[in-house]
Amino acid sequence: MPLNRRTFLESSAALGAGAALAAGTAAPAEAHGARPRPVKRYSFTVMGTTDLHGNVLNWDYFTDKEFDDKAHNDIGLAKISTLVNQVRADRGRRNTLLIDAGDTIQGTQLSYYYAKVDPITREGGPVHPMAQAMNAIGYDAAALGNHEFNYGIPVLRKFEEQCDFPLLGANALDAKTLRPAFPPYSVHRLRTPHGKDVRVAVLGLTNPGIALWDKANVNGKMVFPGLEEQAAKWVPKLRSMGADVVIVSAHSGSSGTSSYGDQLPHVENAAGLVAEQVPGIDAILVGHAHTEIPEYRIANKETGKEVVLSEPLKWGQRLTLFDFDLVWEKGRWTVEKAAAQVLNSNTVEEDPEITGLLADEHRKVVAYVNTVIGTSTAAMTTADAPWKDEPIIDLINVVQAETVKAALAGGAYAALPVLSQASCFSRTARIPAGEITIKDAAGLYPFENTLEARLMTGAQLKEYLEYSAKYYVRTPAGAPVDTAKLTNADNTPDYNYDAVSGLTYDIDIAQPVGQRITGLSFEGKPLDPAAKFVLAVNNYRAGGGGAFPHVATAEQLWADSDEIRNTIIQWVQAKGTVDPATFASVDWRLTRDGIPVF
Repeated sequence: MPLNRRTFLESSAALGAGAALAAGTAAPAEAHGARPRPVKRYSFTVMGTTDLHGNVLNWDYFTDKEFDDKAHNDIGLAKISTLVNQVRADRGRRNTLLIDAGDTIQGTQLSYYYAKVDPITREGGPVHPMAQAMNAIGYDAAALGNHEFNYGIPVLRKFEEQCDFPLLGANALDAKTLRPAFPPYSVHRLRTPHGKDVRVAVLGLTNPGIALWDKANVNGKMVFPGLEEQAAKWVPKLRSMGADVVIVSAHSGSSGTSSYGDQLPHVENAAGLVAEQVPGIDAILVGHAHTEIPEYRIANKETGKEVVLSEPLKWGQRLTLFDFDLVWEKGRWTVEKAAAQVLNSNTVEEDPEITGLLADEHRKVVAYVNTVIGTSTAAMTTADAPWKDEPIIDLINVVQAETVKAALAGGAYAALPVLSQASCFSRTARIPAGEITIKDAAGLYPFENTLEARLMTGAQLKEYLEYSAKYYVRTPAGAPVDTAKLTNADNTPDYNYDAVSGLTYDIDIAQPVGQRITGLSFEGKPLDPAAKFVLAVNNYRAGGGGAFPHVATAEQLWADSDEIRNTIIQWVQAKGTVDPATFASVDWRLTRDGIPVF
Protein backbone atom coordinates (compact mmCIF):
# COMPACT_ATOMS: atom_id res chain seq x y z
CA MET A 1 0.00 0.00 0.00
CA PRO A 2 1.91 3.09 -1.18
CA LEU A 3 1.91 6.07 1.17
CA ASN A 4 2.16 9.73 0.46
CA ARG A 5 1.95 12.85 2.55
CA ARG A 6 -1.81 13.00 2.16
CA THR A 7 -2.24 9.43 3.37
CA PHE A 8 -1.02 10.08 6.88
CA LEU A 9 -0.84 13.85 7.33
CA GLU A 10 -3.28 15.92 5.31
CA SER A 11 -6.12 13.42 5.30
CA SER A 12 -5.70 12.63 8.98
CA ALA A 13 -5.49 16.31 9.80
CA ALA A 14 -8.73 16.84 7.94
CA LEU A 15 -10.19 13.92 9.84
CA GLY A 16 -9.35 15.57 13.13
CA ALA A 17 -10.21 19.12 12.10
CA GLY A 18 -13.80 18.69 13.12
CA ALA A 19 -13.06 16.40 16.01
CA ALA A 20 -12.33 19.06 18.59
CA LEU A 21 -13.23 22.76 18.47
CA ALA A 22 -12.64 24.23 21.85
CA ALA A 23 -13.50 26.63 24.57
CA GLY A 24 -10.57 27.79 26.67
CA THR A 25 -9.91 29.85 29.78
CA ALA A 26 -7.71 32.86 30.27
CA ALA A 27 -5.72 33.72 33.40
CA PRO A 28 -3.89 36.91 34.32
CA ALA A 29 -0.10 37.18 34.26
CA GLU A 30 2.10 39.49 36.33
CA ALA A 31 3.99 42.18 34.42
CA HIS A 32 5.85 44.32 37.05
CA GLY A 33 3.33 47.11 37.42
CA ALA A 34 2.11 46.98 33.85
CA ARG A 35 -1.43 46.05 33.07
CA PRO A 36 -1.67 42.19 33.33
CA ARG A 37 -1.66 40.47 29.98
CA PRO A 38 -4.00 37.52 29.61
CA VAL A 39 -2.32 34.14 29.41
CA LYS A 40 -3.74 31.91 26.74
CA ARG A 41 -4.68 28.50 28.09
CA TYR A 42 -6.51 25.54 26.67
CA SER A 43 -7.50 22.12 28.00
CA PHE A 44 -8.55 19.00 26.14
CA THR A 45 -9.04 15.29 26.76
CA VAL A 46 -7.92 12.23 24.83
CA MET A 47 -9.95 9.10 25.56
CA GLY A 48 -8.48 5.67 24.93
CA THR A 49 -9.44 2.01 24.74
CA THR A 50 -7.38 -1.07 23.95
CA ASP A 51 -7.67 -4.82 23.48
CA LEU A 52 -11.35 -4.68 22.65
CA HIS A 53 -11.04 -8.15 21.08
CA GLY A 54 -14.32 -8.11 19.21
CA ASN A 55 -16.46 -7.11 22.20
CA VAL A 56 -19.31 -4.81 21.20
CA LEU A 57 -22.00 -5.89 23.65
CA ASN A 58 -21.83 -6.92 27.29
CA TRP A 59 -22.21 -10.53 26.18
CA ASP A 60 -20.15 -13.71 26.47
CA TYR A 61 -20.65 -15.78 23.32
CA PHE A 62 -18.73 -18.69 24.85
CA THR A 63 -21.40 -19.06 27.55
CA ASP A 64 -24.19 -17.34 25.58
CA LYS A 65 -25.20 -15.05 28.40
CA GLU A 66 -24.43 -11.61 29.79
CA PHE A 67 -20.78 -11.22 30.68
CA ASP A 68 -19.79 -11.32 34.33
CA ASP A 69 -16.67 -12.03 36.36
CA LYS A 70 -15.70 -12.08 40.03
CA ALA A 71 -15.18 -8.32 40.03
CA HIS A 72 -18.49 -7.78 38.19
CA ASN A 73 -16.80 -6.01 35.32
CA ASP A 74 -18.78 -5.21 32.20
CA ILE A 75 -17.41 -5.27 28.66
CA GLY A 76 -18.03 -3.95 25.19
CA LEU A 77 -18.15 -0.87 23.00
CA ALA A 78 -21.81 -0.21 23.84
CA LYS A 79 -20.71 0.54 27.42
CA ILE A 80 -17.69 2.51 26.20
CA SER A 81 -20.00 4.59 24.01
CA THR A 82 -22.01 5.71 27.05
CA LEU A 83 -18.84 6.73 28.88
CA VAL A 84 -17.56 8.56 25.81
CA ASN A 85 -20.84 10.46 25.49
CA GLN A 86 -20.60 11.50 29.13
CA VAL A 87 -17.03 12.76 28.74
CA ARG A 88 -17.91 14.66 25.58
CA ALA A 89 -20.87 16.27 27.33
CA ASP A 90 -18.66 17.25 30.26
CA ARG A 91 -15.58 18.50 28.36
CA GLY A 92 -17.28 19.56 25.16
CA ARG A 93 -17.33 17.29 22.12
CA ARG A 94 -14.84 19.47 20.29
CA ASN A 95 -12.35 19.33 23.13
CA THR A 96 -11.90 15.59 22.93
CA LEU A 97 -10.30 12.88 20.83
CA LEU A 98 -10.91 9.12 20.99
CA ILE A 99 -8.19 6.58 20.11
CA ASP A 100 -7.49 2.87 20.52
CA ALA A 101 -4.31 0.80 21.03
CA GLY A 102 -5.16 -2.31 19.04
CA ASP A 103 -6.38 -5.92 19.10
CA THR A 104 -9.78 -5.07 17.74
CA ILE A 105 -11.03 -7.73 15.31
CA GLN A 106 -10.29 -11.01 17.11
CA GLY A 107 -11.43 -12.60 20.34
CA THR A 108 -15.17 -13.28 20.28
CA GLN A 109 -17.42 -15.45 18.17
CA LEU A 110 -18.90 -12.19 16.85
CA SER A 111 -15.56 -11.18 15.35
CA TYR A 112 -14.84 -14.75 14.20
CA TYR A 113 -18.20 -15.00 12.42
CA TYR A 114 -17.49 -11.96 10.27
CA ALA A 115 -13.97 -13.08 9.48
CA LYS A 116 -14.70 -16.73 8.66
CA VAL A 117 -18.39 -17.69 8.55
CA ASP A 118 -19.80 -14.65 6.74
CA PRO A 119 -16.54 -12.87 5.96
CA ILE A 120 -16.34 -9.17 5.32
CA THR A 121 -14.06 -9.99 2.38
CA ARG A 122 -16.72 -11.70 0.29
CA GLU A 123 -18.14 -9.71 -2.60
CA GLY A 124 -20.99 -7.60 -1.30
CA GLY A 125 -20.16 -8.81 2.18
CA PRO A 126 -21.10 -7.24 5.51
CA VAL A 127 -19.41 -4.39 7.33
CA HIS A 128 -17.45 -5.65 10.31
CA PRO A 129 -19.38 -5.07 13.56
CA MET A 130 -16.32 -3.47 15.16
CA ALA A 131 -16.05 -1.00 12.27
CA GLN A 132 -19.76 -0.23 12.53
CA ALA A 133 -19.58 0.42 16.25
CA MET A 134 -16.31 2.38 16.25
CA ASN A 135 -17.49 4.54 13.36
CA ALA A 136 -20.76 5.27 15.15
CA ILE A 137 -18.95 6.17 18.39
CA GLY A 138 -16.56 8.40 16.47
CA TYR A 139 -13.03 7.08 16.90
CA ASP A 140 -10.29 9.34 15.58
CA ALA A 141 -7.46 6.78 15.23
CA ALA A 142 -6.46 3.27 16.26
CA ALA A 143 -3.14 1.48 16.43
CA LEU A 144 -2.75 -1.99 14.96
CA GLY A 145 -2.62 -4.88 17.41
CA ASN A 146 -0.93 -8.21 16.78
CA HIS A 147 -4.29 -10.00 16.65
CA GLU A 148 -5.34 -7.78 13.73
CA PHE A 149 -3.22 -10.11 11.58
CA ASN A 150 -4.77 -13.40 12.79
CA TYR A 151 -7.21 -13.69 9.90
CA GLY A 152 -4.74 -12.66 7.23
CA ILE A 153 -3.91 -9.38 5.56
CA PRO A 154 -6.96 -9.33 3.20
CA VAL A 155 -9.38 -9.32 6.17
CA LEU A 156 -7.33 -6.61 7.87
CA ARG A 157 -7.24 -4.48 4.72
CA LYS A 158 -11.01 -4.83 4.31
CA PHE A 159 -11.54 -3.82 7.93
CA GLU A 160 -9.24 -0.85 7.37
CA GLU A 161 -11.29 0.15 4.34
CA GLN A 162 -14.50 -0.01 6.38
CA CYS A 163 -13.21 2.22 9.18
CA ASP A 164 -13.81 5.97 9.10
CA PHE A 165 -10.55 6.47 11.00
CA PRO A 166 -6.95 5.47 10.23
CA LEU A 167 -5.30 2.27 11.46
CA LEU A 168 -1.80 3.29 12.50
CA GLY A 169 1.39 1.25 12.52
CA ALA A 170 4.69 3.09 12.21
CA ASN A 171 6.61 -0.15 12.71
CA ALA A 172 4.57 -2.27 10.31
CA LEU A 173 6.70 -2.03 7.19
CA ASP A 174 6.44 -3.45 3.69
CA ALA A 175 8.98 -6.29 3.56
CA LYS A 176 10.36 -5.24 0.17
CA THR A 177 10.42 -1.44 0.34
CA LEU A 178 10.72 -1.08 4.14
CA ARG A 179 8.23 1.77 3.86
CA PRO A 180 5.24 1.96 6.20
CA ALA A 181 2.52 -0.45 5.14
CA PHE A 182 -0.03 1.55 7.15
CA PRO A 183 -0.20 5.23 8.10
CA PRO A 184 2.41 5.79 10.82
CA TYR A 185 0.50 8.64 12.43
CA SER A 186 -2.46 10.97 12.25
CA VAL A 187 -2.64 14.68 13.09
CA HIS A 188 -5.72 16.29 14.60
CA ARG A 189 -6.37 20.03 14.89
CA LEU A 190 -8.22 21.31 17.93
CA ARG A 191 -9.53 24.84 17.49
CA THR A 192 -9.14 27.06 20.53
CA PRO A 193 -10.92 30.35 21.30
CA HIS A 194 -7.59 32.14 20.97
CA GLY A 195 -7.25 31.73 17.22
CA LYS A 196 -4.35 29.33 17.65
CA ASP A 197 -5.09 25.69 16.83
CA VAL A 198 -3.58 22.87 18.85
CA ARG A 199 -2.05 20.19 16.65
CA VAL A 200 -2.21 16.76 18.28
CA ALA A 201 -0.19 13.97 16.65
CA VAL A 202 -1.03 10.32 17.36
CA LEU A 203 1.80 7.90 16.53
CA GLY A 204 0.74 4.26 16.22
CA LEU A 205 3.10 1.42 17.16
CA THR A 206 2.33 -2.28 17.01
CA ASN A 207 3.95 -5.41 18.40
CA PRO A 208 7.08 -6.95 16.83
CA GLY A 209 5.87 -10.38 17.95
CA ILE A 210 3.58 -10.39 14.90
CA ALA A 211 6.53 -11.64 12.87
CA LEU A 212 6.50 -14.82 14.96
CA TRP A 213 2.90 -15.28 16.02
CA ASP A 214 1.45 -14.68 12.56
CA LYS A 215 4.40 -15.76 10.48
CA ALA A 216 2.17 -17.64 8.05
CA ASN A 217 0.24 -14.44 7.28
CA VAL A 218 3.04 -11.86 7.19
CA ASN A 219 6.25 -13.65 6.23
CA GLY A 220 7.72 -12.03 3.13
CA LYS A 221 5.04 -9.34 3.18
CA MET A 222 5.67 -7.23 6.26
CA VAL A 223 8.37 -6.75 8.87
CA PHE A 224 8.02 -5.29 12.36
CA PRO A 225 11.03 -3.45 13.79
CA GLY A 226 11.25 -2.36 17.41
CA LEU A 227 9.02 0.29 18.91
CA GLU A 228 11.86 2.38 20.32
CA GLU A 229 13.61 2.51 16.95
CA GLN A 230 10.55 3.68 15.06
CA ALA A 231 9.42 6.12 17.75
CA ALA A 232 12.89 7.71 17.66
CA LYS A 233 12.44 8.14 13.91
CA TRP A 234 8.93 9.56 13.86
CA VAL A 235 8.56 11.66 17.02
CA PRO A 236 11.16 14.27 15.92
CA LYS A 237 9.47 14.44 12.52
CA LEU A 238 6.11 15.09 14.12
CA ARG A 239 7.59 17.85 16.27
CA SER A 240 9.34 19.41 13.28
CA MET A 241 6.05 19.41 11.39
CA GLY A 242 4.51 21.48 14.16
CA ALA A 243 2.87 18.97 16.50
CA ASP A 244 2.14 20.69 19.81
CA VAL A 245 1.23 17.42 21.58
CA VAL A 246 2.54 13.95 20.72
CA ILE A 247 0.65 10.91 21.92
CA VAL A 248 1.79 7.36 21.23
CA SER A 249 -0.79 4.60 20.89
CA ALA A 250 1.29 1.49 21.48
CA HIS A 251 0.12 -2.09 21.28
CA SER A 252 2.90 -3.06 23.64
CA GLY A 253 2.95 -3.48 27.40
CA SER A 254 4.96 -1.27 29.73
CA SER A 255 7.11 -3.86 31.54
CA GLY A 256 10.13 -4.00 29.20
CA THR A 257 9.86 -7.79 29.00
CA SER A 258 9.07 -10.36 26.31
CA SER A 259 7.02 -13.53 26.53
CA TYR A 260 8.99 -15.21 23.75
CA GLY A 261 12.51 -14.93 25.12
CA ASP A 262 15.21 -14.10 22.59
CA GLN A 263 13.35 -15.24 19.48
CA LEU A 264 13.29 -11.64 18.21
CA PRO A 265 15.78 -8.81 18.75
CA HIS A 266 12.93 -6.47 19.70
CA VAL A 267 11.19 -6.16 23.07
CA GLU A 268 7.54 -7.20 23.14
CA ASN A 269 6.39 -4.93 26.00
CA ALA A 270 8.30 -1.78 25.13
CA ALA A 271 5.97 1.13 25.90
CA GLY A 272 7.92 2.05 29.02
CA LEU A 273 11.20 1.93 27.10
CA VAL A 274 9.76 4.25 24.47
CA ALA A 275 8.81 6.77 27.17
CA GLU A 276 12.24 6.48 28.75
CA GLN A 277 14.37 6.60 25.61
CA VAL A 278 12.53 8.81 23.09
CA PRO A 279 12.21 12.53 23.95
CA GLY A 280 9.25 14.57 22.78
CA ILE A 281 6.38 12.29 23.84
CA ASP A 282 3.66 13.64 26.13
CA ALA A 283 1.60 10.49 26.78
CA ILE A 284 1.36 6.83 25.80
CA LEU A 285 -1.82 4.79 25.55
CA VAL A 286 -0.59 1.29 26.42
CA GLY A 287 -2.10 -1.96 25.14
CA HIS A 288 -1.42 -5.67 24.72
CA ALA A 289 -0.69 -6.67 28.33
CA HIS A 290 -4.36 -6.86 29.46
CA THR A 291 -3.58 -5.07 32.71
CA GLU A 292 -5.11 -1.96 34.24
CA ILE A 293 -2.80 1.02 34.70
CA PRO A 294 -4.79 4.18 35.52
CA GLU A 295 -1.69 6.39 35.51
CA TYR A 296 2.01 5.62 35.36
CA ARG A 297 4.75 8.23 34.96
CA ILE A 298 8.18 7.61 33.46
CA ALA A 299 10.90 10.24 33.26
CA ASN A 300 12.60 10.54 29.90
CA LYS A 301 16.33 9.94 30.33
CA GLU A 302 17.37 12.71 27.97
CA THR A 303 15.04 15.51 29.01
CA GLY A 304 13.93 14.49 32.50
CA LYS A 305 10.36 15.25 31.45
CA GLU A 306 7.69 12.89 32.76
CA VAL A 307 5.67 10.93 30.21
CA VAL A 308 2.19 9.86 31.32
CA LEU A 309 1.19 6.27 30.52
CA SER A 310 -2.18 4.60 30.98
CA GLU A 311 -3.60 1.21 30.04
CA PRO A 312 -7.35 0.67 30.28
CA LEU A 313 -8.47 -2.84 31.10
CA LYS A 314 -9.23 -5.16 28.16
CA TRP A 315 -12.50 -5.78 26.30
CA GLY A 316 -13.87 -2.31 26.96
CA GLN A 317 -13.93 -2.75 30.74
CA ARG A 318 -12.24 0.64 31.22
CA LEU A 319 -11.85 3.92 29.35
CA THR A 320 -8.66 5.91 29.80
CA LEU A 321 -8.82 9.71 30.02
CA PHE A 322 -5.70 11.76 29.34
CA ASP A 323 -6.33 15.35 30.44
CA PHE A 324 -3.98 17.97 29.03
CA ASP A 325 -3.61 21.58 30.19
CA LEU A 326 -1.77 23.76 27.66
CA VAL A 327 -0.37 27.27 27.83
CA TRP A 328 0.61 29.55 24.92
CA GLU A 329 4.16 30.76 25.35
CA LYS A 330 6.96 31.79 23.02
CA GLY A 331 4.68 31.49 20.02
CA ARG A 332 3.52 27.93 20.57
CA TRP A 333 1.36 25.69 22.73
CA THR A 334 3.17 23.84 25.51
CA VAL A 335 1.84 21.07 27.74
CA GLU A 336 1.78 22.53 31.23
CA LYS A 337 0.16 19.53 32.89
CA ALA A 338 -0.91 16.04 31.85
CA ALA A 339 -2.73 13.45 33.93
CA ALA A 340 -4.54 10.17 33.36
CA GLN A 341 -7.34 8.17 34.94
CA VAL A 342 -9.66 5.32 33.96
CA LEU A 343 -13.45 5.10 34.02
CA ASN A 344 -15.23 1.81 34.74
CA SER A 345 -17.74 0.47 32.22
CA ASN A 346 -19.82 -1.21 34.90
CA THR A 347 -20.97 2.20 36.15
CA VAL A 348 -23.11 2.87 33.07
CA GLU A 349 -25.73 1.26 30.86
CA GLU A 350 -25.12 0.22 27.26
CA ASP A 351 -25.72 2.87 24.62
CA PRO A 352 -28.97 1.86 22.88
CA GLU A 353 -27.68 3.36 19.64
CA ILE A 354 -24.88 0.77 19.54
CA THR A 355 -26.97 -2.20 20.74
CA GLY A 356 -29.65 -1.35 18.18
CA LEU A 357 -27.10 -0.87 15.41
CA LEU A 358 -25.78 -4.42 15.82
CA ALA A 359 -28.91 -6.26 16.95
CA ASP A 360 -29.13 -8.32 13.73
CA GLU A 361 -25.45 -9.29 13.79
CA HIS A 362 -25.79 -10.32 17.44
CA ARG A 363 -28.81 -12.54 16.70
CA LYS A 364 -27.00 -14.26 13.83
CA VAL A 365 -23.99 -15.08 15.98
CA VAL A 366 -26.11 -16.32 18.89
CA ALA A 367 -27.86 -18.72 16.51
CA TYR A 368 -24.49 -19.82 15.12
CA VAL A 369 -22.86 -20.57 18.49
CA ASN A 370 -25.88 -22.62 19.55
CA THR A 371 -25.54 -24.97 16.58
CA VAL A 372 -25.34 -28.57 17.84
CA ILE A 373 -22.27 -30.46 16.58
CA GLY A 374 -22.47 -33.71 18.61
CA THR A 375 -23.09 -35.26 22.00
CA SER A 376 -21.01 -36.20 25.03
CA THR A 377 -21.51 -39.19 27.30
CA ALA A 378 -20.28 -37.22 30.31
CA ALA A 379 -19.80 -33.66 31.50
CA MET A 380 -16.27 -32.26 31.43
CA THR A 381 -14.97 -29.02 32.94
CA THR A 382 -11.73 -27.06 33.31
CA ALA A 383 -12.49 -26.02 36.91
CA ASP A 384 -9.64 -28.20 38.29
CA ALA A 385 -7.55 -28.38 35.11
CA PRO A 386 -4.80 -26.01 36.33
CA TRP A 387 -3.73 -28.61 38.95
CA LYS A 388 -5.19 -31.92 37.72
CA ASP A 389 -5.00 -33.89 34.47
CA GLU A 390 -8.62 -33.47 33.40
CA PRO A 391 -10.46 -35.23 30.53
CA ILE A 392 -11.44 -31.90 28.92
CA ILE A 393 -7.75 -31.06 28.32
CA ASP A 394 -7.19 -34.63 27.13
CA LEU A 395 -9.86 -33.88 24.51
CA ILE A 396 -7.75 -31.08 23.07
CA ASN A 397 -4.69 -33.30 23.06
CA VAL A 398 -6.32 -36.30 21.42
CA VAL A 399 -7.69 -34.09 18.64
CA GLN A 400 -4.29 -32.48 18.07
CA ALA A 401 -2.37 -35.79 18.18
CA GLU A 402 -4.76 -37.54 15.79
CA THR A 403 -4.66 -34.58 13.39
CA VAL A 404 -0.86 -34.54 13.30
CA LYS A 405 -0.64 -38.33 12.91
CA ALA A 406 -2.97 -38.16 9.93
CA ALA A 407 -0.99 -35.31 8.40
CA LEU A 408 2.33 -37.16 8.72
CA ALA A 409 0.99 -40.54 7.61
CA GLY A 410 3.04 -42.10 4.81
CA GLY A 411 5.89 -39.63 5.26
CA ALA A 412 9.38 -39.78 6.67
CA TYR A 413 8.20 -39.10 10.22
CA ALA A 414 5.12 -41.32 10.26
CA ALA A 415 6.74 -43.89 12.58
CA LEU A 416 7.62 -41.38 15.30
CA PRO A 417 5.38 -41.17 18.39
CA VAL A 418 3.21 -38.05 18.52
CA LEU A 419 2.87 -36.14 21.77
CA SER A 420 0.67 -33.09 22.30
CA GLN A 421 0.68 -29.96 24.44
CA ALA A 422 -2.36 -28.09 25.69
CA SER A 423 -3.13 -25.36 28.19
CA CYS A 424 -6.13 -24.46 30.30
CA PHE A 425 -7.21 -21.27 28.54
CA SER A 426 -10.30 -20.72 30.67
CA ARG A 427 -11.20 -22.11 34.08
CA THR A 428 -14.90 -21.91 33.22
CA ALA A 429 -14.95 -23.93 29.99
CA ARG A 430 -17.19 -26.98 29.99
CA ILE A 431 -18.50 -29.72 27.74
CA PRO A 432 -21.93 -30.77 29.00
CA ALA A 433 -23.34 -34.26 29.11
CA GLY A 434 -25.68 -34.49 26.13
CA GLU A 435 -25.66 -32.05 23.24
CA ILE A 436 -22.43 -30.22 22.39
CA THR A 437 -22.69 -26.86 20.62
CA ILE A 438 -20.20 -24.70 18.80
CA LYS A 439 -20.04 -22.38 21.81
CA ASP A 440 -18.97 -25.29 24.02
CA ALA A 441 -16.05 -26.14 21.75
CA ALA A 442 -15.22 -22.47 21.19
CA GLY A 443 -15.14 -21.85 24.93
CA LEU A 444 -12.62 -24.66 25.31
CA TYR A 445 -10.25 -23.02 22.81
CA PRO A 446 -10.97 -19.26 22.66
CA PHE A 447 -7.83 -18.29 20.74
CA GLU A 448 -7.29 -18.39 16.97
CA ASN A 449 -4.21 -20.59 17.32
CA THR A 450 -3.28 -23.02 14.56
CA LEU A 451 -1.58 -26.41 14.86
CA GLU A 452 2.01 -27.35 14.05
CA ALA A 453 4.22 -30.43 14.36
CA ARG A 454 7.75 -29.95 15.72
CA LEU A 455 10.56 -32.51 16.07
CA MET A 456 11.80 -32.80 19.68
CA THR A 457 14.11 -35.11 21.64
CA GLY A 458 13.45 -36.68 25.02
CA ALA A 459 16.02 -34.39 26.65
CA GLN A 460 14.41 -31.31 25.14
CA LEU A 461 10.98 -32.42 26.31
CA LYS A 462 12.28 -32.84 29.84
CA GLU A 463 13.53 -29.25 29.85
CA TYR A 464 10.24 -28.13 28.30
CA LEU A 465 8.28 -29.73 31.12
CA GLU A 466 10.59 -28.33 33.79
CA TYR A 467 10.05 -24.86 32.36
CA SER A 468 6.29 -25.37 32.31
CA ALA A 469 6.29 -26.52 35.95
CA LYS A 470 7.50 -23.10 37.12
CA TYR A 471 3.79 -22.21 37.00
CA TYR A 472 3.33 -23.73 40.47
CA VAL A 473 4.13 -21.98 43.72
CA ARG A 474 6.70 -23.98 45.67
CA THR A 475 4.82 -25.70 48.49
CA PRO A 476 6.68 -27.74 51.14
CA ALA A 477 5.58 -31.27 52.00
CA GLY A 478 3.05 -31.21 54.81
CA ALA A 479 2.07 -27.58 54.26
CA PRO A 480 -1.59 -26.89 53.47
CA VAL A 481 -2.41 -26.59 49.76
CA ASP A 482 -4.68 -23.72 48.74
CA THR A 483 -5.56 -24.03 45.05
CA ALA A 484 -6.33 -20.30 44.95
CA LYS A 485 -2.64 -19.64 45.67
CA LEU A 486 -1.04 -22.69 44.06
CA THR A 487 -0.68 -21.47 40.47
CA ASN A 488 0.47 -18.44 38.47
CA ALA A 489 3.85 -18.29 40.19
CA ASP A 490 5.97 -15.40 38.94
CA ASN A 491 2.82 -14.06 37.20
CA THR A 492 2.76 -17.02 34.80
CA PRO A 493 -0.70 -17.01 33.17
CA ASP A 494 -2.72 -20.20 32.77
CA TYR A 495 -2.10 -20.22 29.02
CA ASN A 496 1.64 -20.48 29.65
CA TYR A 497 1.34 -23.74 31.57
CA ASP A 498 1.48 -26.74 29.24
CA ALA A 499 0.48 -30.30 30.00
CA VAL A 500 2.00 -32.81 27.56
CA SER A 501 0.06 -35.95 26.74
CA GLY A 502 1.73 -39.18 25.64
CA LEU A 503 4.28 -39.03 28.47
CA THR A 504 3.83 -39.93 32.14
CA TYR A 505 5.38 -37.74 34.82
CA ASP A 506 5.03 -36.22 38.28
CA ILE A 507 5.55 -32.57 39.19
CA ASP A 508 7.05 -32.26 42.68
CA ILE A 509 5.96 -28.81 43.82
CA ALA A 510 8.07 -29.06 46.98
CA GLN A 511 11.18 -28.79 44.80
CA PRO A 512 12.71 -25.63 43.30
CA VAL A 513 12.02 -24.63 39.72
CA GLY A 514 14.06 -26.76 37.31
CA GLN A 515 14.07 -29.82 39.58
CA ARG A 516 10.40 -30.76 39.64
CA ILE A 517 9.81 -33.37 36.93
CA THR A 518 10.15 -36.90 38.30
CA GLY A 519 9.29 -40.37 37.01
CA LEU A 520 9.29 -39.14 33.41
CA SER A 521 8.50 -42.12 31.18
CA PHE A 522 7.20 -43.14 27.78
CA GLU A 523 5.18 -46.31 27.33
CA GLY A 524 6.16 -47.47 30.82
CA LYS A 525 9.92 -46.97 30.43
CA PRO A 526 12.14 -44.09 31.53
CA LEU A 527 12.29 -41.46 28.81
CA ASP A 528 15.31 -41.86 26.55
CA PRO A 529 16.98 -38.42 26.24
CA ALA A 530 18.04 -39.23 22.68
CA ALA A 531 14.65 -40.52 21.51
CA LYS A 532 12.84 -38.43 18.91
CA PHE A 533 9.21 -37.37 19.15
CA VAL A 534 6.75 -35.27 17.22
CA LEU A 535 5.12 -32.58 19.36
CA ALA A 536 1.70 -31.31 18.30
CA VAL A 537 1.87 -27.69 19.39
CA ASN A 538 -0.02 -24.47 18.77
CA ASN A 539 1.58 -21.78 16.62
CA TYR A 540 1.86 -19.31 19.52
CA ARG A 541 4.03 -21.71 21.48
CA ALA A 542 5.92 -22.84 18.37
CA GLY A 543 6.63 -19.20 17.56
CA GLY A 544 8.26 -18.61 20.92
CA GLY A 545 5.22 -17.47 22.91
CA GLY A 546 5.91 -18.07 26.59
CA ALA A 547 9.65 -18.52 25.89
CA PHE A 548 9.48 -22.30 26.29
CA PRO A 549 12.85 -23.91 25.53
CA HIS A 550 13.70 -25.65 22.24
CA VAL A 551 10.28 -25.67 20.56
CA ALA A 552 10.72 -22.43 18.59
CA THR A 553 14.00 -23.64 17.08
CA ALA A 554 12.86 -27.23 16.57
CA GLU A 555 12.35 -28.48 13.02
CA GLN A 556 8.85 -27.83 11.74
CA LEU A 557 7.44 -31.01 10.18
CA TRP A 558 3.96 -29.73 9.34
CA ALA A 559 1.71 -26.72 9.89
CA ASP A 560 -2.03 -26.22 9.52
CA SER A 561 -3.79 -23.04 8.40
CA ASP A 562 -7.08 -23.79 10.17
CA GLU A 563 -7.70 -22.85 13.78
CA ILE A 564 -7.38 -25.58 16.41
CA ARG A 565 -10.84 -24.59 17.58
CA ASN A 566 -12.27 -25.51 14.17
CA THR A 567 -10.31 -28.75 14.19
CA ILE A 568 -11.96 -29.67 17.52
CA ILE A 569 -15.40 -28.79 16.14
CA GLN A 570 -14.82 -30.90 13.03
CA TRP A 571 -13.51 -33.81 15.14
CA VAL A 572 -16.63 -33.75 17.30
CA GLN A 573 -18.87 -33.58 14.22
CA ALA A 574 -17.07 -36.55 12.66
CA LYS A 575 -17.28 -38.64 15.83
CA GLY A 576 -20.86 -37.73 16.58
CA THR A 577 -20.44 -38.87 20.17
CA VAL A 578 -17.62 -37.89 22.52
CA ASP A 579 -16.84 -40.52 25.15
CA PRO A 580 -14.12 -39.46 27.62
CA ALA A 581 -13.58 -43.11 28.54
CA THR A 582 -11.97 -43.66 25.15
CA PHE A 583 -9.26 -41.00 25.51
CA ALA A 584 -8.99 -39.67 29.08
CA SER A 585 -6.04 -40.77 31.22
CA VAL A 586 -4.03 -39.40 34.12
CA ASP A 587 -0.61 -38.78 32.54
CA TRP A 588 0.65 -36.25 35.08
CA ARG A 589 0.02 -35.35 38.70
CA LEU A 590 1.29 -32.98 41.37
CA THR A 591 3.31 -34.55 44.17
CA ARG A 592 5.43 -33.60 47.17
CA ASP A 593 8.23 -36.00 48.03
CA GLY A 594 6.50 -38.64 45.93
CA ILE A 595 3.13 -38.27 47.66
CA PRO A 596 0.26 -37.07 45.41
CA VAL A 597 -1.13 -33.66 46.33
CA PHE A 598 -4.64 -34.61 45.23
